[in-house]
Amino acid sequence: MAVDAAEAAPVTDSHDRTQTLTEVARASGTTFILAMFVTLSGKPCAKLVPIQAVTQLEEDGVGFAGYAAGNMGQEPKDSDLVAIPDVDSFTPIPFIKPGLAIVHCDPHVNGKPWPYAPRVILKKQLRTAAELGLTVNVGAEIEYFLVNRVDGQLVTADRGDTSSNPCYDARDVTRMYDHLTEVADAMNTLGWGNYANDHEDGNGQFEQNFDYADAMTTADRVVTLRYLLSVIAEKRGMQATFMPKPFTTRTGSGLHMHLSLWNDAGPVFPDADDALGLGLSATAYSFVAGILEHACALQGLIAPTVNSYKRTGATATASGATWSPRFATYGGNDRTHYLRIPDKNRVELRGGDGSANPYLAAAGAVAAGLDGVRRNLHPGAPGSGDSPSEMLPMTLLHAMDALEADQVLIDALDAVGPGVAEYFAKTKREEFFAWHNTVSAWEIDHYLTAF
Repeated sequence: MAVDAAEAAPVTDSHDRTQTLTEVARASGTTFILAMFVTLSGKPCAKLVPIQAVTQLEEDGVGFAGYAAGNMGQEPKDSDLVAIPDVDSFTPIPFIKPGLAIVHCDPHVNGKPWPYAPRVILKKQLRTAAELGLTVNVGAEIEYFLVNRVDGQLVTADRGDTSSNPCYDARDVTRMYDHLTEVADAMNTLGWGNYANDHEDGNGQFEQNFDYADAMTTADRVVTLRYLLSVIAEKRGMQATFMPKPFTTRTGSGLHMHLSLWNDAGPVFPDADDALGLGLSATAYSFVAGILEHACALQGLIAPTVNSYKRTGATATASGATWSPRFATYGGNDRTHYLRIPDKNRVELRGGDGSANPYLAAAGAVAAGLDGVRRNLHPGAPGSGDSPSEMLPMTLLHAMDALEADQVLIDALDAVGPGVAEYFAKTKREEFFAWHNTVSAWEIDHYLTAF
């Protein structure tokens, strides 16, 4: 629930782009590098490369069996995925292990960027924006729960966190002080600009915020922060989960994205003469309209699991609010909408959740928004959010139906090579039916003696 100040200027990467990976790694005192990429499902995969092999990593990359990694569009017979490091993403993390660093990589196969690699897909979409003279900046809000599993049950890691209204509770934040401040210090050490750390609406739920940046940098940082949160929580005997809805009666965890477009003259969203009073330009309204038109299909990318729809379909929580939109509408500083307009500089996409792959989420949102810009769409007046025609998909299966019918998002996924959208939808349908075919405790409770 960040209330971030308005964006003021484009953020540039702090890394020296004139240096090689070998140079920056040695200069930082790095001894081992996690050469990392994520699968279509968002799983972080890495090999630990010693500094003695950094030049080989830089020149040749490092190989992976793509089928073994999972959800990368490969079979056992296929050629290796070769992860090629992006020096701009090099991130020393000695606060996790002395001498350790992460570098995000672009998977290649037989010398070409692999079409099923999420980071490669986002790169292509950002090049498309650049061809229109636009740069995309993104801010991300990462919500998560700190939990333990006790006798097969999921419980809040902080047993004192039991209030019926825990959001922003200073006492709950203080009990988790060591964890929260270690994460915050890590972000600030990396130059990310951590500006707030708070208790969210659910017991055991937190959010830690950092400054916005260009879309690729932010996506890399989401992946890195999820890794850091998991490792830091484990040190204290806890588990950080980004699962959208781990508790039936509590608020779910979102991945809200704050999106803005820039050109050489600066931000393109503000317009003081906006007749609708939101301070937005015609380009901004077209971007909003594009996202709204493709919202149902976009949900398949930003809410990509069976569990996602326990969050978006929730009608109530212990606190009385779900903070999760059910309709594809937009409005001003109103958190019930799919697209919130907190100020004239940005739009906040609130439909995404903690299971979203940040590269695919950003690529899909940008593709949808740019389609609106190209076609000069207008979203009409701010909506009330109660029209059945604006309702978002109720299940992952419905979301895949919408995705497979949306050519703009199909083209975004297939931008580097054909078949990615079809493969993604197929794996998600299989995920849905694997869940659907599993007998649950709810069914036992309701049907065991019902007849």
